[in-house]
Amino acid sequence: MWPFWWKGASGFSAHSTAEQVTHGIDGTALTAIITGASSGIGEETTRVLALRGVHVVMAVRNTDSGNQVREKILKDTPQAKIDVMKLDLSSMASVRSFASEFKSLDLPLNLLINNAGIMACPYTLSSDNIELQFATNHLGHFLLTNLLLDTMKKTANESNTEGRIVILSSEGHRYAYREGIRFDKINDETSYNTLQAYGQSKLCNILHATELARQFKEQGVNITVNSLHPGSIMTNLLRYHSFINTLGNAVGKYVLKSSPQRCTRKRRE
Repeated sequence: MWPFWWKGASGFSAHSTAEQVTHGIDGTALTAIITGASSGIGEETTRVLALRGVHVVMAVRNTDSGNQVREKILKDTPQAKIDVMKLDLSSMASVRSFASEFKSLDLPLNLLINNAGIMACPYTLSSDNIELQFATNHLGHFLLTNLLLDTMKKTANESNTEGRIVILSSEGHRYAYREGIRFDKINDETSYNTLQAYGQSKLCNILHATELARQFKEQGVNITVNSLHPGSIMTNLLRYHSFINTLGNAVGKYVLKSSPQRCTRKRRE
């Protein structure tokens, strides 16, 4: 459990849970898409938003796992509105297919949470021959966001309700390659570093959010864009580093936050 209990201006602390933060909120008029919703932060976000009445679309790579999470939530919250849809962010074809299928449902879209990600994996190329962390953490979300923008703008205009795009970045963006984003060396295996490649993708997340927010403000679009560091959370993100993951699980309950206590501090708007 995180040892620092002091409260910020909001009245909440690092110990506060998503349920506490959203207490009293009625989200029954809202529709949200959450990527990576079958585990960790994405699963808890799905649960709490559904608890508050939001219609949640779980965008997941493994639909079997997604459906298991859906059924678990429905046992506790039978009135929850949750759909599970296939999305592999490392595949641009899958991203396009997901966006097309979602738009065919003719649903509104108030909230897009780009949560899914992988961290520090061995050098791997995606099905599009792009380094896997860059493809999954940045390019997939970048394309998904662009393909859904018209739907979000329409929803914001017709409902007169502010839309919101949330992009999960990381303090790891500070530890990208020395050059920042190495556009000319994305697929360079000889100089690939697992953690710096992760930092590079997270830096892209922040730049994406910042530029999109600037464009929306300039255009008068009623959508805000935020990138954030969720805090040090006990999830399976470090599964590619077994020793660190094991150590984290052993001491994490004393120094890390659980998924319900995840931080949603604003990074950019």
